[in-house]
Amino acid sequence: MQERADFPIAIIGAGFAGIGAAIQLIKAGIHSFTIFERADEIGGTWRDNNYPGCACDVQSHVYSLSFEQNPNWSRRYATSWEIQEYLLGVVDKWKLRERMRLNTEIVEARFDEETGAWTLTTGDGETFTARAVIAGVGGLVDPAYPDIPGMNDFEGEMMHTARWNHDVDLTGKRVAVIGTGASAVQVVPSIAPIVAMLSVFQRTPAWVVPKFDAFYPKWLRRVLAGVPFFLHTSRFVKYWMSEALGPIVFFNSKVLSGIGVFISMWNLRRQVKDPELRKKLTPDFQFGCKRVLVSDDYLAAFELDNVNLVTDAIEGIETRGVRTKDGTLHESDAIVLATGYKLGLANSPFPIIGRDGRTLADAWSHGATAYMGITVAGFPNWFIMMGPNTGPGHTSVLVYTEAQISHALQAIKKLMTENLKYMDVHQNRQDEYNAGIQKRMKYMVWGGCDSWYLDQDGSNHSLYPGFAAEFVVRARTLHADDYELVSFS
Repeated sequence: MQERADFPIAIIGAGFAGIGAAIQLIKAGIHSFTIFERADEIGGTWRDNNYPGCACDVQSHVYSLSFEQNPNWSRRYATSWEIQEYLLGVVDKWKLRERMRLNTEIVEARFDEETGAWTLTTGDGETFTARAVIAGVGGLVDPAYPDIPGMNDFEGEMMHTARWNHDVDLTGKRVAVIGTGASAVQVVPSIAPIVAMLSVFQRTPAWVVPKFDAFYPKWLRRVLAGVPFFLHTSRFVKYWMSEALGPIVFFNSKVLSGIGVFISMWNLRRQVKDPELRKKLTPDFQFGCKRVLVSDDYLAAFELDNVNLVTDAIEGIETRGVRTKDGTLHESDAIVLATGYKLGLANSPFPIIGRDGRTLADAWSHGATAYMGITVAGFPNWFIMMGPNTGPGHTSVLVYTEAQISHALQAIKKLMTENLKYMDVHQNRQDEYNAGIQKRMKYMVWGGCDSWYLDQDGSNHSLYPGFAAEFVVRARTLHADDYELVSFS
C-alpha cells in the first residue's frame, strides 16, 4: 500500500508485542511509526527477568514469532538470556532502533475527537501525536511486592526476582525465598547448590508437572537451519501438542483434572522420597485452578540438606531475617521476593482518556472488558495487545499476540486507505463478546480457588476460556461492521 507519512502510529512497549507489531507494519509498507519504551533497552519481561535459572515454560520453537522463527535455540526451553538475545537479533535485523525512543515513558494518552488523533505525554513532559496507537505494555511488567510488616527493617540484601541484583553474591549465604510460584520453581534449584542455607516460605503448594528439558544437539540445529520445513513442522507439532493438553488445564472436569494430578503426583514421587515433605508439597485444590508450574528439579531441591521448606505463616520481617507465626526467627543474609507481578491484563497502565473525557480506568471500574481483548468502546484507534481475557492458561502467549497484531494492522490499513478519522468498536458488540466470554467461565476450572487470575469479586478478566486456535480464528480478521467508522467531514 502507498506510504502515508502523515499517519503517525505509536507503539508503546518494545517487548514481543511491540516488536512483532513493528515488523508487520514494515512488511505492510507502513513506516510512519515510533516505538516508545520506558526502559533503556528492549525486551520487556525478558529484559527484566534475569534471575538465576530464569527460562520460559513454553517450548522454544513455539515461544517465538511465527514470522521470525529461530532454528538455533540451544535447548527445548530457552533461558531468559537466550530469548533476550533472540529479540535483540530481530530488532537489529529489521533496523527497528531507527524508529525507537528508549528511556521514554508514556504517562498519559488523550484522544481528540475533532482530529481523530491521540496525544501522548511522556514523563519528561514532551507530547507526541498519533493517529493510531498499539499498546504493547505487557501484562507482566511491574513487580508485586508482598505486604509484610517490617520489610524496611531488614539489614541484609533484599531483591525481587524481576529486579535481580547480580552484584550480590549468594555463595555461602543464608537465603530466604518468599513465594513458591513460577519464578521460585526456577530460582530455588539454581541457587540451592551454592548457598549455605535456603529457607523457602510456602503459603500454598502448587501442582508441578515435569519439564523434560534437554539441549538441542548441534546437528539438529543445523538441520533446522538448513531445511526450514523441519523448523516449521517442529513448531506446528509442539503447538498442537500444547493445544491437545489444554483441556486438562482449563476445563472444569474432575476426569481431565485427574490426568493432571496423576502426572504431577508422579513427578512429585520421583523427586521427593520423604512422605512428610511430599505431603507439604501436595496441593489441595483442583489441577489448573492456579497456574500450573513446570520443572524437573524444583521439588527435588527440598531433599537437599541445606534447603528448608517453611509452611508456617510469616508474621513479619526483622533486621536479621523472617519470623514466622510459630515464633521462629529464620535468620537470613538475603531475602529473595519471588512474589510475581501485578497482573496488567485488566488494568489501565496510565491515564488513558478517550471520547467525552472518559478514562479507561472508569470504563473498567466494574471489570475490564474489550472486544477480542483488543479494542474498547469509546477509545478509538487504540489497539491493546494482551488486553482483558487474552491470557493463555496452557500455551504460548505469542499465538494470541500475533492474532491481535493482525487485527490491529487490518484496522490501521482501513483507516489509512479510506481516510477515516477513527474506528470505534460498537458498545453492543463489545458487550455481546464479553458476555459470551463470562458465560463460558462457569465451565472453566479457574473459579474453584483463589488465584492471581481473579479480580477481587472473583471474576476472571485475565484468561481466555478456550483453545488458542479458536481465539486466533475469531480475532485475527477485522470485521468492519463491528466498528463505528467516522470519516473526515
